[in-house]
Amino acid sequence: MKAVKNLVKFALSLGLLLWVLDQVGWDRIWNLVAQSDLFCLFGALLLFNASKLLSAWRLNLYFQGIGLHIPQSTNCKLYYLGMFYNLFLPGGIGGDGYKVYLLQRATGLGFKPLLQASLLDRFSGLFALLFLAGLLLPFSTFAKKYPLPTLTLALLAILTYPLAIWLEVRLFPSFAPTFPMRALSSLALQLLQLLSALCLLLALPSSLPLIDTLSLFLLSSVAAALPLTIGGVGAREATLLLGLTALGIDPAPGIAFGLLFFLVSALSSALGLLWINRADELASQSRCSPDTPEAKGELR
Repeated sequence: MKAVKNLVKFALSLGLLLWVLDQVGWDRIWNLVAQSDLFCLFGALLLFNASKLLSAWRLNLYFQGIGLHIPQSTNCKLYYLGMFYNLFLPGGIGGDGYKVYLLQRATGLGFKPLLQASLLDRFSGLFALLFLAGLLLPFSTFAKKYPLPTLTLALLAILTYPLAIWLEVRLFPSFAPTFPMRALSSLALQLLQLLSALCLLLALPSSLPLIDTLSLFLLSSVAAALPLTIGGVGAREATLLLGLTALGIDPAPGIAFGLLFFLVSALSSALGLLWINRADELASQSRCSPDTPEAKGELR
């Protein structure tokens, strides 16, 4: 059954990508990518990795909430290792599951709290994406062309973040002490990714409306994170194509932008190869507080 689901996700990714490229033409996309400014591309790569280092730090705060202590340098290496697996495994959660398996085996910490911390970390990032998208959408062309649907979506996106925070604090008090730092880091790392996306837009020889494209980028990142495709491939590009087409804007530069972002993500994730043979060694450097309920596999 699992193999069938993975095959469906692979087919969906491939189908979406081929459909997008058929709509705009592969030659046009290649020419835009080939003419991109290398300096801006390098800036995008640096900013993206800065966001990932901050994301790794935020995940470590979640781990601390369940009594797990990992040296930050080790945590970053495990994070990049997880990114490498996420790039190729369905839905982008394979690397998270692999880290949970490694840490559970190395520390004896309960599987449920480890998985809980990883999932909450991922969800907090998604809600921060929606929040920023809600802030940008009222200033986009979408608000002028489709005022009621756009403003409604923007309001819902903004409200989801405080609602998610409230639910987390109420339902998972283990993580409450680090809440302020995690909330700020979630917004900060998504802003870094937004700046990375801006560098990619500036790198392209054809200009795109910045607010419109960045709004779509945030929404496409949410679509790419859903467990429907392989590493988000196809979902991001399809969102950009549909959104830009709805505004009457040539989608070719937007698709080139989406593929450049995937390239930046893939190059960054490839760093995980440096530690692929040291996974058990890295996990063994973690330790857990033995008296916490989480260490016994319980949930608060």
